[in-house]
Amino acid sequence: QVQLAESGGGLVQPGGSLRLSCAASGFTFTSAAMSWYRQAPGKERELAAFISTYGRNINYAGSAKGRFTISRDNTKNTVFLQMSNLKPEDTAVYYCSAYNGQWSEARYWGQGTQVTVSS
Repeated sequence: QVQLAESGGGLVQPGGSLRLSCAASGFTFTSAAMSWYRQAPGKERELAAFISTYGRNINYAGSAKGRFTISRDNTKNTVFLQMSNLKPEDTAVYYCSAYNGQWSEARYWGQGTQVTVSS
């Protein structure tokens, strides 16, 4: 069964840093593009960062550019999101997602990890 397990969330002060991890299992990791989505209270879930199967294509939400870095370790079936200079508006539940257009389900989701940026 496909499993995406996020970790690393927590409470951090504005300007601080945090690294999220997502451990994947149940599928061929290198066949899937990986993303981090986030959902703030009362808002729609949005794409925060994207990385292609071997990391050749990377994209970020405009608000994350220059502050977030997405990466993946294909030997460990893990994707990371390094966040720096965090702002209160980064507060959200962060979800790991795996995508392959040939899958019947197309996209799988983790349960999410809470990131709270507050002084």
